[in-house]
Amino acid sequence: MSRIGRKPIAVPNGVTVDIKPNNVVTVKGAKGELTKSFVPDLGIKLEGTEIIVTRPNDLKKNKSLHGLTRTLINNMILGVSEGYEKILDINGVGYKANKQGKKLTLNLGFSHPVVLEDPSGIETTVEGEDRVLRIKGIDKEKVGQYAAEIRGLRPPEPYKGKGIKYREEHIRRKVGKTGKK
Repeated sequence: MSRIGRKPIAVPNGVTVDIKPNNVVTVKGAKGELTKSFVPDLGIKLEGTEIIVTRPNDLKKNKSLHGLTRTLINNMILGVSEGYEKILDINGVGYKANKQGKKLTLNLGFSHPVVLEDPSGIETTVEGEDRVLRIKGIDKEKVGQYAAEIRGLRPPEPYKGKGIKYREEHIRRKVGKTGKK
């Protein structure tokens, strides 16, 4: 069996889980509500304060979906109870971010500013003299995708380290050209 898939998921206080037919799981918590449908072949049961995911047989498809389903449900529970956050650092001369309402304006060395609108369920804040960008939300997938889209506008380069990087990301620096001798 899958080591991850067979672990039960603890449901904390203040979080309610509703499992409908065809494996449609709805999780409600202090921060919001998430609904996701899963493969109907797998068994998802709520027993007391734990959720248990089972698979009907050892087919390769069911084996691969077993751990994934358990992890996605766990991410939903963590999202509605604690939330998710990604922190992006903006490095470079003249690079900055500005927030007005739901619009995020990024000056990244292009001839024009890049204007993005926050997706539903996602909140961005700009801190630290327009150099730190915090992306918060309850859906781990949406938070990560939006952070990756922003980072993809100007990924960090290895020579000077200019660009947008994740806070925990380490950029391997390269040595530039040397002069003629």
